Amino acid sequence: MSIPPPTGPQGPYSPGPYPQGAYAPQQPQPVWGGLYGAYPRQAPVNGVAIAALVLGVLCFLPAVGLVLGLVALRQIRRRGERGKGLAVAGSVLSSVGLALWVVSLSTGAAADFWQGFRDAARGEGTAYALSKGECFTTPGGSLEGVAYDVDVVPCAEEHDGEVFAAFDLPGGSYPGDVEITRSADDRCYALHDTYAMDRWALPADVDVYYLTPTRQSWRMGDREVTCLFGNTDERGTLTGSLRKDAMTLDPHQHAYLLAEGVLNRAMDEMPEAESVEDDFPAYGTWAGQVSEALTRETGMLRGHTWPAGSERQVTDLLEDLDEAQREWSLAAEATDVDTYYEHYDKGFDLVEADTTVTARKALGLSTTPPVYEDEGGHGGDGTGMEV
Repeated sequence: MSIPPPTGPQGPYSPGPYPQGAYAPQQPQPVWGGLYGAYPRQAPVNGVAIAALVLGVLCFLPAVGLVLGLVALRQIRRRGERGKGLAVAGSVLSSVGLALWVVSLSTGAAADFWQGFRDAARGEGTAYALSKGECFTTPGGSLEGVAYDVDVVPCAEEHDGEVFAAFDLPGGSYPGDVEITRSADDRCYALHDTYAMDRWALPADVDVYYLTPTRQSWRMGDREVTCLFGNTDERGTLTGSLRKDAMTLDPHQHAYLLAEGVLNRAMDEMPEAESVEDDFPAYGTWAGQVSEALTRETGMLRGHTWPAGSERQVTDLLEDLDEAQREWSLAAEATDVDTYYEHYDKGFDLVEADTTVTARKALGLSTTPPVYEDEGGHGGDGTGMEV
């Protein structure tokens, strides 16, 4: 693009504002080709030619680019404008683009491209597109930090994580990292029993983690939190699926774990105070919740028809659970700490009695009680991955 010469009050390259007086010429002087120092004005560049070149380079609407190129050539000839090279280049590029579009439409390549674009927009093939039951590895082998991509692998192979649930956060503005982490921690821990129903079968080195949206992916509409199991050792891996639900259990195993899950969730509500003395009212309320859960559990176990190979063992278990329910109820009614501990200890021992192991063995379930450690947090100290 040429830059026009600077102009002054009397025209381009004006010699300056000399005073007009007695010596000023009174008649117009002859000029040759215009004012002294002025360049001949160049013809303007045809705007349609520019548009044709832009569409040709971008290969966007090639048919339109070709038409604009031809229109620009006609206007340039008629008006004497510049830009013939731009119009020719735009026409050629648009012709090539048009030919490519015809080939892609005939072979299905355009449909494949568009499908890939839509999948990318929805997150297909990215970390936040994982589905329940899938196992995956991460490029760095870690379940902490930021993940831009993961590789889905068979659960029978070594993997870094196994997805057990997913849920969407409410819409609106980005709630912040702290709030997203809190929501993920609460919901994922509440959901993990629905996938791995048998806590006794969960390895001691496995904990709950989660994939959460980043501020950037939130702007693109990402609201999904993906809950997963991972190894508590950052360099450790998992092998084999941890899934224990209706899809992998037989009807009797499923019925037993459904009943046991009622008690598990009640036990999870233990007060935060380290001892009964620190918050006696809260522990009394909790004992009442455990007593109610035991009533529900025994009712569910009695309501199922057990096979001959496990009927006697479940009956023996029910006797201990009935007695445990009475002890927890008495603990809830206790008016002093000593009485509370007396009934609490008996009730707790009955819940973990040998009859639980024998019933589980008869049903083909794990017989190794889980070891619970108070680590002061969830999901590897409340950590997870952002995607």
